[in-house]
Amino acid sequence: MSLISTSAFAQNAMPSEPDPFIWLEEVDGKKALDWVNQQNTLSVDRLMKEKSYTDIYNRTLEILNSADRIAYPSLQGTYVYNFWQDKDHERGIWRRATTVSYTSGKPTWETLLDLDAMYKTDNVKWVFKGATGLYPNYERFLINLSKGGGDAVVVKEFDTRTKSFVENGFVMEEAKGGASYLDENTLIVATDFGPGTMTTSGYARQVKLWKRGTLLKDAELIFEGDTADVSCSGFAVHDGGKTHLILDRGMTFYTNQTFIRENGKNIQLDIPQETQMAALLNGQLILNLKSDWTVTGKTFTKGSIVSANLADMVAGKKTVQLIFQPDAFSSVAGVSHTKNKLLVNVLTNVKSELSIYSFQNGSWSRTKVNAPEFGSLDVITTDDFSDQYFFNFNNFLTPSSLFVADAGANTLKSVKSLPAFFDASGFKVEQFKAKSKDGTMVPYFVVSSKKTVLNGQNPTLLYGYGGFEVSLEPGYSGVRGIAWLEKGGIFVLANIRGGGEFGPNWHQAGLKEKRQNVYNDFHAIAEDLIAKKITSAQKLGIMGGSNGGLLMGVSFTQRPDLYKAVVCQVPLLDMKRYNKLLAGASWMGEYGDPDKPEEWAFISQYSPYQNLKPNVKYPEVFFTTSTRDDRVHPGHARKMAAKMVSMGYPVLYYENTEGGHAGSSTNDQRAKQVALEYSYLLMKLK
Repeated sequence: MSLISTSAFAQNAMPSEPDPFIWLEEVDGKKALDWVNQQNTLSVDRLMKEKSYTDIYNRTLEILNSADRIAYPSLQGTYVYNFWQDKDHERGIWRRATTVSYTSGKPTWETLLDLDAMYKTDNVKWVFKGATGLYPNYERFLINLSKGGGDAVVVKEFDTRTKSFVENGFVMEEAKGGASYLDENTLIVATDFGPGTMTTSGYARQVKLWKRGTLLKDAELIFEGDTADVSCSGFAVHDGGKTHLILDRGMTFYTNQTFIRENGKNIQLDIPQETQMAALLNGQLILNLKSDWTVTGKTFTKGSIVSANLADMVAGKKTVQLIFQPDAFSSVAGVSHTKNKLLVNVLTNVKSELSIYSFQNGSWSRTKVNAPEFGSLDVITTDDFSDQYFFNFNNFLTPSSLFVADAGANTLKSVKSLPAFFDASGFKVEQFKAKSKDGTMVPYFVVSSKKTVLNGQNPTLLYGYGGFEVSLEPGYSGVRGIAWLEKGGIFVLANIRGGGEFGPNWHQAGLKEKRQNVYNDFHAIAEDLIAKKITSAQKLGIMGGSNGGLLMGVSFTQRPDLYKAVVCQVPLLDMKRYNKLLAGASWMGEYGDPDKPEEWAFISQYSPYQNLKPNVKYPEVFFTTSTRDDRVHPGHARKMAAKMVSMGYPVLYYENTEGGHAGSSTNDQRAKQVALEYSYLLMKLK
């Protein structure tokens, strides 16, 4: 049976290109389809024959379907909501339990929506993409449903009292966009309204108010950006019993203008364009600064969290207070709030610390949360109507634990802990630093057996991302434990520039013309691992996805001598044309514009597709992608694999027919991909 339908290929066809390789529009679609199917079949058959495959697949599926997993909460009113998948619910169920029942540790669940039943009725492979509730009672929700896992969603209104979609309720056809409630009969909508209403990045550039009982085409236009912008959006913020309509115009991925709509007028807030609005709490606008801000004679440095009195801002005045200012070794990992308190999660040397901030008499005071240390803390959900919140803790060797806490009293208790899916007692975690080409010291974590011998013969997997100010933190993975650590592998997590581990400066040191710093950092860690005899080039594999997939492509094309195995997941690879494909134009703030000669000059130095050369001893790369990925075009992986094959290089290739940018939609699909990837790594490195 064909792995990819011809219609699916047609929807994902590449634009015309001047090079001779496959995926051109003028090439017969069936020829390209046959090539993808052939590569899929050959690669999957080969890897499934590896003796490790069945064991990893079965044990991974057991973990993913385990009833002992933590059902992570979303607090909405008096209920906790959760989306759950297991062997009996392949596509999943959306369910809820009372908060009291949930915090008891033994929740009584009430199923609201069964996606497996929907699939049988509609014959559509629905993927749940979240739900937005109607404040304050949360009796109605807007359900986001994707056809196969892509970012484009269908929006349908759902009534939790009847457990059914609302008859003649709000419905939006499939598009990249979304909607949220302003009130019971009004939606804030940013979506595809027809020709000319989307940006070149493929996102909405118009925001409208849609009244119940009217047609979407008749919705009131209240805000509009430019076609060259990344996107425009609108959302309601509830604070102290008052609802504020916030509008955002994203000119680039990192610059935006923020407006508040009052009495039918959009009032722009006078804040730096690089600033992120983090929250609105008791009249205080909480801002995350990505550049220095000098206001009323005082400079607040980039990376800081500050508050500004919203009423003063609207009136044209600025009353700004410092909440948190990081040092050279720390950064803000997250900001959230309860009814009365602000929660700030800070990374220090890539380890988390959670604090509660209170605003009294015009200033902020801090109290540390007595949470577990030496790992990653994540606030999962907060309550709009109390100071209750939930947070999660884990590290490489400690399974996740979910805590319920009270920010007012600063108390906490454990709700549920994940069981140990592998025996971690024989492993250790170390943190090292490698010197990059420009002298910058770059940290990385090593997870290895306590019995590891430093002889250069240890199979080692180096994982990295390095972009978009995304921090890679220590985290527990039962799958990695059973598929890699238990089988004698060493795991390494790279905290390279481009990420957010040390704040905006760490990220900005890898932007645009500075991008090579990211790749030099990764190469330096690989060289340091080899110098320490933790591993050798013949025993070193690397893995990364999306922007991390680009990192993989650059790594093996620039330094094929360092790597024996490469898992390149949902990657960007053709950086000459990335901005013309799907959401690619939105990332020009990160990489630059390849259509500008002065910017292509530095992009061309690392773009993997253009830098692939004949007669080089490249590792046998394993490319993975998804037909339904409507964020990073599957054509990147297709083209790169096809070009390598045409040049005589062996590759492995796996394209799942659904899953979107995540690559998989069901636990079975996730287990299959994990088993394929780790079987490949074991085959190459062990």
